[in-house]
Amino acid sequence: MHRTYRWLLITFAAIGLTADQTSKYGVFRWLYKDGQFAESYGNSYDVVPNWFKLISQFDPDMPLCECGGAGLQTWSAPVMPRVNHGALFGMGGSKKGTANGFFAGVSVAAAIAILVWGLRRNTARDPWLMATLGLILAGTVGNLYDRLVFNGVRDFLYFYRIDWPVFNVADCCLVVGAGLLLFQAVFITPRAEVKSEDHQEAAIPATPKV
Repeated sequence: MHRTYRWLLITFAAIGLTADQTSKYGVFRWLYKDGQFAESYGNSYDVVPNWFKLISQFDPDMPLCECGGAGLQTWSAPVMPRVNHGALFGMGGSKKGTANGFFAGVSVAAAIAILVWGLRRNTARDPWLMATLGLILAGTVGNLYDRLVFNGVRDFLYFYRIDWPVFNVADCCLVVGAGLLLFQAVFITPRAEVKSEDHQEAAIPATPKV
């Protein structure tokens, strides 16, 4: 019987997804400040002066969903947040609805592929790979949730000293996970595929009878 580390995939995915959604809802709720916006329909808070801040912007002209998901949209504020319709770091954001639908489809396909990969016996025996896939799954599902509920991704982390594109915790999970996956692919030898017990038994030569 071979040890499995699928629990690492589930654990890292759950922790990453919780951190992503908690931080998004929490920061946007905190910086809404009863609609008293200081700059372009939003507010910000300097974490590292002259370098890094939390920022939240809102779009009062964006209508709320006339469905059961309206409560999810208004938990942070009674108006919709301003979102990124594109991919990581704003790529493709100019096409709004088309881009959001396309990247939502990509996210669904990626999540399914990760789950299928994680169910493989040989993959499940590798703790580092399972943790890495958990991070990627967390980032994928975190941003997918935003695309389905808000028609775009909520970003709030901003290194404004170098004018780095605004991002979020899900993006961090995706970047770290992708980096770890690349490191493992280049520097770590993959485990050999494990044969089934039936095949192993068949490979053992029979003891000759006396």
